[in-house]
Amino acid sequence: MGKQREFYDEQAAAGRLGVPLAAWRWAAGSGLVPLADAGPGQWSRSAVEAVDAEGVRAALRGPMGAGQAADRLTEALGEPLPRCRTRVTATAIGHLVKAGLLVWLGGDAACPDVHPDQVAALARRRDLPALLDRHVPLGPDQAAVRLGVRRVDYDHIVRLGWISPVSSVTIDYKSHGGRTTVPLYSGVDLALLPVLRPGVDWEALRTVAAGRRSPLASLAPVAPGRDVVLLAEVARIARVGRAAVLNWRRRHADFPDPVGGTDVHPEFDRRAMAAWLLDHDKIDIPSPGLARSRSAAAVGAPPGV
Repeated sequence: MGKQREFYDEQAAAGRLGVPLAAWRWAAGSGLVPLADAGPGQWSRSAVEAVDAEGVRAALRGPMGAGQAADRLTEALGEPLPRCRTRVTATAIGHLVKAGLLVWLGGDAACPDVHPDQVAALARRRDLPALLDRHVPLGPDQAAVRLGVRRVDYDHIVRLGWISPVSSVTIDYKSHGGRTTVPLYSGVDLALLPVLRPGVDWEALRTVAAGRRSPLASLAPVAPGRDVVLLAEVARIARVGRAAVLNWRRRHADFPDPVGGTDVHPEFDRRAMAAWLLDHDKIDIPSPGLARSRSAAAVGAPPGV
């Protein structure tokens, strides 16, 4: 008689119970089975044998493919989509899994299978647009849509150094025999651009007719290390008076230090200042809202949603 297994990974646990691997993953991700008690991704024999196999099997309901899940979340954003809001893509579902907002049940990690009940719970959240901005990076075309500008205008925004990629993805165009690397941009950084660049007439930029020269074409790029703001512009960004900003600087020990300028007109790094303003609730991240009111409670959602 062979020695009995003492520890089980997810595949072995699913096999021991005679349930699909996706069912075990869902059970582990939704709290239907105890937390791994024998190390990362490892369960003891006693923990696995104590699990109700029929309950695990019945809870699966699915799984749902990434494309279908993306369509469900897009529908939740409203029909038609709010201005400056892109469709949710299958790869966005992969990012939501990485963020712990959905449980990976199988398939390609970039476009994973997920649980339909968990997708439905996520779709009911009032902060769904903010969650997408926070966790799903966008390619250049999507970024232009998110800002509500033409792609040519967005290319100038990148040229000017107003935004930088947070990551990239390599796409293999097998049918065309080539690979290309696409930069990805933070949805939060995109949403904050109109806030942090109050000198730009964003409404005018969003209405430039096709074929017309970009209003940004004549602007010079930001010199490396010189994307700075004066206290007066900080006040414009936060929509307060300059006196309020001076008061923040006196009262808050963590107010950013100047990076240049003079004692009378100090200069501050724009990104450091933006982070401080966000941390201290002096500015908000603009986000196109849901088209219709939804319950803030994600009823039936497992931990993390």
